[in-house]
Amino acid sequence: MSMKHGINLDNLDTSADPRQDFYRYAAGGWKERHPLKPEEASNGIFKLLDDEARENTRRIFQSLAEDPDSKVRGTIAQKISDLYSQAMDMDRRNREGSAPIQPMIERIERTTRENLSETMAWLALGIDNAFINLAMGGDPRDSDVYIIHLGETGLGLGDRDYYLVDDDNNRRILDAYRDYIFKIMRLSGFDDAGAGRIRDNVIAIETEFARHKKAREDWRDPLKSFNIRPFEEVCRESSFDIKGILSHLGIEGITEINVLSPGYNDFINSYIHTLSERQIKDMLLFGAISSSTGVLSDDFAMADFEMYGRVMSGKEDRDPLWKRAMSIPCSMFGEAVGQLYVKRHFSEESKTYMVTLVENLRRSLGRHIENLSWMSPETKAKALEKLSTLKAKIGYPDKWKDYSEIEIDPARSYHDNVLAASIWYTLDNFKKFHKPVDKEEWFMFPQTVNAYYSPRNNEICFPAGILQPPFFDITADDALNYGAIGVIIGHELTHGFDDSGRKYDRYGNLNDWWTAEDERKFNALTERLVQQFDAVEVAPGIHANGTFTLGENIADQGGLRVALTAFLDATRDMDRREIDGFSPLQRFYLSYGGVWAGNIRPENILLRTQTDPHSLAMNRVNVALKNITPFYEAFSVKEGDDMYIHESERIVIW
Repeated sequence: MSMKHGINLDNLDTSADPRQDFYRYAAGGWKERHPLKPEEASNGIFKLLDDEARENTRRIFQSLAEDPDSKVRGTIAQKISDLYSQAMDMDRRNREGSAPIQPMIERIERTTRENLSETMAWLALGIDNAFINLAMGGDPRDSDVYIIHLGETGLGLGDRDYYLVDDDNNRRILDAYRDYIFKIMRLSGFDDAGAGRIRDNVIAIETEFARHKKAREDWRDPLKSFNIRPFEEVCRESSFDIKGILSHLGIEGITEINVLSPGYNDFINSYIHTLSERQIKDMLLFGAISSSTGVLSDDFAMADFEMYGRVMSGKEDRDPLWKRAMSIPCSMFGEAVGQLYVKRHFSEESKTYMVTLVENLRRSLGRHIENLSWMSPETKAKALEKLSTLKAKIGYPDKWKDYSEIEIDPARSYHDNVLAASIWYTLDNFKKFHKPVDKEEWFMFPQTVNAYYSPRNNEICFPAGILQPPFFDITADDALNYGAIGVIIGHELTHGFDDSGRKYDRYGNLNDWWTAEDERKFNALTERLVQQFDAVEVAPGIHANGTFTLGENIADQGGLRVALTAFLDATRDMDRREIDGFSPLQRFYLSYGGVWAGNIRPENILLRTQTDPHSLAMNRVNVALKNITPFYEAFSVKEGDDMYIHESERIVIW
């Protein structure tokens, strides 16, 4: 057997000292060789793999266009090819301008207080969730059952702090948002007075929404979103015809509903009566039009890019058209594309090796749980039971989704085809109500470069897209695989025991299976981790949010510890020789640091700090590793080094 390869030395910055800034040492060479492109707000290994997956998918699309089936109405080849062709046909989209949304505008303009709920139901079919959000998901008490959830509507800027926190950056973004609203309303056919009125009403109303929405940190606690109430009681108290809206969505026979945000629900029930009919319609108009900008003319798309790409993320230019055009066909027919993708780009050998890695990591986490000094035997037994029943989904689903009922008609506009598909998706999802939860369903497509842990299914999922070098490489030294995909596996496993995931039992039900003393000790440890990240300055005067990022930080730290144990166990009887002058332990940590290589614009740092529950890449490396004692041994980190903190300050949770 040939010697497996070590790390890519070009990714290192050997002018840096790993004891002072390990992230720069492990990733500085990559960062230097991959400056940001004008269309990028950030880049990195994830982005590189995502681009590669999109290029592979583009070739699939091109082959579909040449497939004779693409000329046969109703085939998957026809649907994907025609939708992609429409997305690419900017001449037609520019000729049509705002014409595709005029029927939508006219319907909203006919809305009165009396038929508001009917309009809201129509919008909820695939356009926008206005004022409230009715969704279907798992019952927190019983993961085998679906329940209806009543939640908050969204905000155009995503996070409430943009409206409520008065600082230079938020003022800059809010000013741009005002311009954006005015611009897309003018493009939709409104005159200056009408566009200005809509802009002012939207800003005022969304600001009120922001004042009463839950803070992003509160959404991390599932207990704060667990408020089961009798359906008839909620309907009586609501200012909206909830029963009628759900009936339009095909939902009948409801006895209970989960109110995700009681404070917002109480607010909106009274606030809606303070709004004029004109203000209500202006909110509906903006929600519908802003949701459609990506499938209209180039003017709409540019307005969207200026707001969300340039101002909020710092991008200098848009992605090329082919990349933008692929996004909707890839999401609308994601599993059909994924089925073709895995045939070309994911081997059974890779899946078999990945299964072995997952089981090694599972055993490792089990050992860590058994050896915890702060957890009682009673809680340990339940934690191990949860771990043993956790399911792993790898590569692709065993059963593929059926898209036969979606019709893509090239005679219709791109907007109308996307809307028709969105309506099908919405109704198809709601059809699951009164049926058992399908535990085999996937929540990512096979070509996706990502992974997830689902607390309600107690499962981890690794799509084929992420199982590529450098995350996963069967030709690489084991240290590289365990330091990259191994840590990610450990990360997802640990999510089952983070500040949120730990509140679900082995069945995926919200259930307090901890002793009070174990919970107290866990919270004391996590509070110290919060303080560590709160102390990190991500921009002048701006600090990381250790509470918001707590779950991901716990998972990063757990993944690092668990993956190392699994690596040492798996290679116990193997040759531990150096490769390129690095020991196996050094290669493990260099692999971890290297997969977080990337560059990011200042604007995107601020955006992510406000909206992303993951810490910035540099902190996922440097701050996390300061808690890992074997890292100190690997690189001879000592007191006085920047990567050093005293042993008493190192936090071990899992």
